[in-house]
Amino acid sequence: MSTQERTDGRSQATSDRNGVIVPCASCGRANRLAFSTLGKTVRCGHCKAPIGAPSSPIEINDSAVFDEAASKSAVPLLVDFWAPWCGPCRMVAPELERVAQANAGRYLVVKVNTDVVTDVAARFAIRSIPTLAVVFGGREIERVTGVRPASEIEAFAARALAAATARAS
Repeated sequence: MSTQERTDGRSQATSDRNGVIVPCASCGRANRLAFSTLGKTVRCGHCKAPIGAPSSPIEINDSAVFDEAASKSAVPLLVDFWAPWCGPCRMVAPELERVAQANAGRYLVVKVNTDVVTDVAARFAIRSIPTLAVVFGGREIERVTGVRPASEIEAFAARALAAATARAS
């Protein structure tokens, strides 16, 4: 699987059951980062330049890929449940871009189209979109529904992760 071109001409990361596929900033070659190694320093397999963590939301179009990411990711997932026909979902998209860019390596921002990955939406009992959920270790930690600016999304994720850490200790 190769990376996809964004509308601004830059390549963006994609995913498969084995991890996230990101382009090298130096040579442009696609590199797979296993979900279990996200957050660690990785070098390009071709030019050996450092590969940064994904800094844009990753579209997940398959329930098996979502399950692998949710259960094996070394960093928490911030999941955006959305649909292309949803106006509020389109409003939150640029905010999620900002969140992904500012928090690359802290958590992975993923987008799940509820019209495509219907079984994941059903398992998470998504009744309203956009819904944002923090998922780590294969389980949902917390969720929030509605449009929010990047600062509120970051605060929500930080609170959810802090509460989960406090419960675990």
